[in-house]
Amino acid sequence: MKKEIILITLLVFGLGKLKAQENGVHHQSTIYEWPTDPQVKQKLDNWQDKKFGMIVHWGLYAVPGIIESWSICSEDWIDRDSTVTYDDYKKWYWGLSKEFNPVKFNPEQWAKAGKSAGMKYLVFTTKHHDGFAMFDTKESNFSIAKGPFAGNPKADVAKYVFDAFRKQGFMIGAYYSKPDWHSQYYWWSKYATPDRNNNYDIKKNPWRWNQFKKFAYNQIGELMHNYGSIDILWLDGGWVRPLETVNEEVLSWGAKIPNWSQDIDMPKIAQMAREAQPGLLMVDRTVHGPYENYQTPEQKIPDTQLNHPWESCMTLGGAWGFVPKDQYKPAGEVVHKLVEIVAKGGSLLLGIGPRPDGTLPEDVITKLNDIGKWTSVNGKAIYNTRITKNYHSGQTWFTQSKDGKTLYAIYCIKEGEKLPNEISWTGNLPKKGTSVSLISNGKKLKWKESDGGIKLSLPESLAKQDSGIALAFEFSPATL
Repeated sequence: MKKEIILITLLVFGLGKLKAQENGVHHQSTIYEWPTDPQVKQKLDNWQDKKFGMIVHWGLYAVPGIIESWSICSEDWIDRDSTVTYDDYKKWYWGLSKEFNPVKFNPEQWAKAGKSAGMKYLVFTTKHHDGFAMFDTKESNFSIAKGPFAGNPKADVAKYVFDAFRKQGFMIGAYYSKPDWHSQYYWWSKYATPDRNNNYDIKKNPWRWNQFKKFAYNQIGELMHNYGSIDILWLDGGWVRPLETVNEEVLSWGAKIPNWSQDIDMPKIAQMAREAQPGLLMVDRTVHGPYENYQTPEQKIPDTQLNHPWESCMTLGGAWGFVPKDQYKPAGEVVHKLVEIVAKGGSLLLGIGPRPDGTLPEDVITKLNDIGKWTSVNGKAIYNTRITKNYHSGQTWFTQSKDGKTLYAIYCIKEGEKLPNEISWTGNLPKKGTSVSLISNGKKLKWKESDGGIKLSLPESLAKQDSGIALAFEFSPATL
């Protein structure tokens, strides 16, 4: 029975993962509120310099290789084998905690791979919606530190992940799911679990909900107090929110008013967290207000430039966690997305999933290294930049240095494209005397004005010297 469930799950969630991604994504908030705390504003400005981060999804779902914990959620977009009862499926899934033993756990490998790609910040999944903690929580026995991995010196997984990435100079973010499907205070076994929400009436059972609030507060407190310096608290599960912040998107997730106000007292959590971690960035996803310090559109890029902080969180493959034989995006596609996102004022948070043994798939390491071949040479046009008014023309995107003294142009080369002798764009016309140089080698290039824009001559040898992904140019002095 167990093997049959695993095989069917792999089939369903391997072939059907795109549908799940479409229905499980968080979209973008429509309102942004700037922080007022000077320390938060300073850290936010520092985070906006980084531009490129890694989000790591790793948990029970890695054992059979299925997408995150969504398979135990009973919603109509979730596919499961019809011959296995829902209760039996959940028992099997919870039972994976007795099998998860990542004896090759190698966070140093992850951090080095991220650094090689040019990534600057980390968001690590300390607990997904299934409630399985990837840290040594005292609030539950359902954690990596309580199962077969308990005797390993690195059983407190989050500690070693954070330490490894700090040593590589990363900003550190802790992902934490506000809902907890394993907790009796959220999914009470007295009732069925019809969807992602809590399955009992909060108004009729205030004690139980208060216990859940205490549980969430205490777990976040553990992360804020026991794991060194934390820069970002990245809170997932945007359907857990006060009633006054419910919007149409939330209602589409299956919210049932009036029992739906899943308020976990974010002001109390924020006060505690920032006392422990001054200047902490809080990212209460899609819950607009003072605890969503930057927005997080998922698996998409906003249509237009935005002048407030945001990041697009996207997967390198087809799923957030490890899935066997996943198809990973080419390095060129990732770089092009990074360029567009940065030109529009955002950051790219790229998702990868380690294998159940605790190592990265070789293809992931190769892809990250390939991305790094471009960022290591052309990063001047990406990191520590800010938006320009005229940010896009054809295949070319524009950024500027933080001090506004230097303009950058990045020409994205289409797959299979043979580089022309010259490229052109409209807008961002340099003044006379401005030099334009190729960032990859510092070589100055000839340019001329043309129809309110510029035509830039490219040397014949360029195609042999460049990676073939994108060309980045520096204007000095800038004209803005």
